[in-house]
Amino acid sequence: MPVQTLICPAVRDKIILKHKNGCPYSRIQLESIVMINSMTGYGEAQGEADGVSYAVEIKAVNNRYLKTIIKLPEPATFLEEDIDKLLRKNISRGTVNYVLRLKDTSASALFDIDVAALQAVVEKLSRAGSSAGINGTIDIGNLLTLPGIIQPALPDKEKAKQIRKSVLEISQKALDKLKQMRATEGGYLEADLNKCCKAIEKDLEQIRGRSSIVLQEYAEKLKKRVNELLAHAELKIDEAILAREVAIFAERSDISEEVSRLDSHLQQFEQCCNGIDQAGRRLDFISQEMLREANTIASKASDTETTRYVVNIKCQVDRIKEQVQNIE
Repeated sequence: MPVQTLICPAVRDKIILKHKNGCPYSRIQLESIVMINSMTGYGEAQGEADGVSYAVEIKAVNNRYLKTIIKLPEPATFLEEDIDKLLRKNISRGTVNYVLRLKDTSASALFDIDVAALQAVVEKLSRAGSSAGINGTIDIGNLLTLPGIIQPALPDKEKAKQIRKSVLEISQKALDKLKQMRATEGGYLEADLNKCCKAIEKDLEQIRGRSSIVLQEYAEKLKKRVNELLAHAELKIDEAILAREVAIFAERSDISEEVSRLDSHLQQFEQCCNGIDQAGRRLDFISQEMLREANTIASKASDTETTRYVVNIKCQVDRIKEQVQNIE
């Protein structure tokens, strides 16, 4: 059977869909290759068993931690802990909204009539009618629509076991769809992050190449300016003093360490994208460090070309920080 998992073209290009023997990857193997997952997703599933129809809907949005919001009908409230465990087993971050709807079409539908409450209502209506001199009949059917008259009944042990089995199976199907959607969107996020990293690497290489040129240009400009000032005095510049000034400038504007650290952060970032599951928090931290190094380079840069490249890098890092907030 062909692989059904949807993957964005940019990520699909990195994956060999068939082994050498021609056998395709299974869905589980394919999901293990695509490591980045988005925190947003949607999954739904339906099913029916023993005259009861079930519908599960799961939505996930961004959150720094994992928060589950579970809404169950009265006959299934005993499943809240089981469903919470299932959600936490499959999802590590995000706000997850889970909704279960069920409809019992069997003859033994799960509801009870509160006879005492119904009798109390009938007696009060009879007394009110007598006091007002009103004669008439009371429609029991209409009274059943009053709040509290019909109560959902808790299922017996056998019925509860069947409901639990059906709900968990259908919930897992909905979770599989949600995870597939998160993986697909994660593929697009990874492609965009890789694009940003490549752009940063390109600008960083330009900055690295400008470092020696900037120092040479500064020495020439300084020497020319001093010579112009001393020309009328018929004095010669002291080369030792000039060399010392250039050395001071070189030390003050040296960005080699910052460039090396930023390059290291880029490598770590790409490694996290390719080889670490649930990498969202780590990527967020690395992107903060990348912005810190870019700001330091900007503060030391005295060259307009270098400043322009740094601005480009900071724009890309800001985009990375924004996208990382969507990663599980």
